[in-house]
Amino acid sequence: MSGTTAPIGPPAEVELVIGGMTCASCAARVEKKLNRMDGVTATVNYATEKAKVTYAEGVEVADLIATVVKTGYTAEEPAPAAEEPAPDEDPESASLRQRLVVSALLAVPVVLLSMIPALQFDNWQWLALTLASPVVVWGGLPFHRAAWTNLRHGAATMDTLVSLGTLAAYGWSLWALFLGDAGMAGMKDEFRFTVARMDASTAIYLEVAAGVTTFILLGRYLEARSKRRAGAALRALMELGAKDVAVLRDGREVRVPVSRLSVGDRFVVRPGEKFATDGTVVEGVSAVDASMLTGESVPVDVTAGDAVAGATVNAGGRLVVEATRVGADTQLARMARLVEEAQNGKAEVQRLADRISAVFVPAVIAIAVATLGGWLGATGDPAAAFTAAVAVLIIACPCALGLATPTALMVGTGRGAQLGILIKGPEVLESTRRVDT
Repeated sequence: MSGTTAPIGPPAEVELVIGGMTCASCAARVEKKLNRMDGVTATVNYATEKAKVTYAEGVEVADLIATVVKTGYTAEEPAPAAEEPAPDEDPESASLRQRLVVSALLAVPVVLLSMIPALQFDNWQWLALTLASPVVVWGGLPFHRAAWTNLRHGAATMDTLVSLGTLAAYGWSLWALFLGDAGMAGMKDEFRFTVARMDASTAIYLEVAAGVTTFILLGRYLEARSKRRAGAALRALMELGAKDVAVLRDGREVRVPVSRLSVGDRFVVRPGEKFATDGTVVEGVSAVDASMLTGESVPVDVTAGDAVAGATVNAGGRLVVEATRVGADTQLARMARLVEEAQNGKAEVQRLADRISAVFVPAVIAIAVATLGGWLGATGDPAAAFTAAVAVLIIACPCALGLATPTALMVGTGRGAQLGILIKGPEVLESTRRVDT
């Protein structure tokens, strides 16, 4: 008796938009979880907030999305490109900007009151508490929410460090104000450049909680803007195409959106207009300015039977063109897809940064705990020990590791596409340092 084995189909690819990531550690967690699935190879890019996944037969896209959701994030397939231009500011940036402005207005007086004894009137600490509370609770809500979500999934990210540090400073201040001596009228809090021994019952850290929250919000806002600007070149490339087209219907010209074009449709292109899609000239003689695709500055003569590419410009006479490729099959769409794939790739230096980010947060928490214990053992002063431990938590910010390289790659590949230079992958840019001219 002979048996046959069913052939295994080729692996499939899908791109997922990942939501809820706030630092490089988040991207590393999602990538690690996806790669643990049988037959799945995934690359998650924090800067583009996308995952490129290759999966074997038997694995469904729904399984991939479920794995990401179980990790504590959201995932979905990219929505079709919108006809309308992208807004100047996305909802995430708008929300961060609102929190940043309000937090800054409230935090500045808290910092000034806490650091300048001359401004400390009777019961100033209660005004500082009133101003700092909205900053820590509402302004820092994105960090606290993300830290709680990660905790429920047994993970720690940069949000964990920020949330732990600010809540610890705020909680200590509440204890000192309500249960210690810090709430007494006439209490003074002098600014020090060193960690000095002091009475724990009078030590408050409201300026730390409010100031750090505001500075982290500023960093997140600038980060969101940099990611959006890095992708602007690719969006501008896609917007080079025509928006509508004059299609011939029963001998009459009817203007329709480009998205309604089908292969075989014939459309009219007048002088100065862009070709709506790739096609073949069936009537007319003209010259085509293809500089945006080829970099050639001199228009190319075309006549019946010649191929033309979408988004190029008719620089001469009236032409009738028959569509041969539409939508995602056009030369412009394929160029944009190549650029996007290059942006989603990872250079070797970025892979190294991701490996560091994956262990960075647990290491920082361990160092903070060791710092707390070391100071307590050496000085017996809980206030000094607390100050040193919170400093370790707050100054640790691994996001630059995960954002610097991909943002530079996004800008480089996108700008190259605008100039007619297709960069197929990050390894190409990385290897240019070895070019000897």
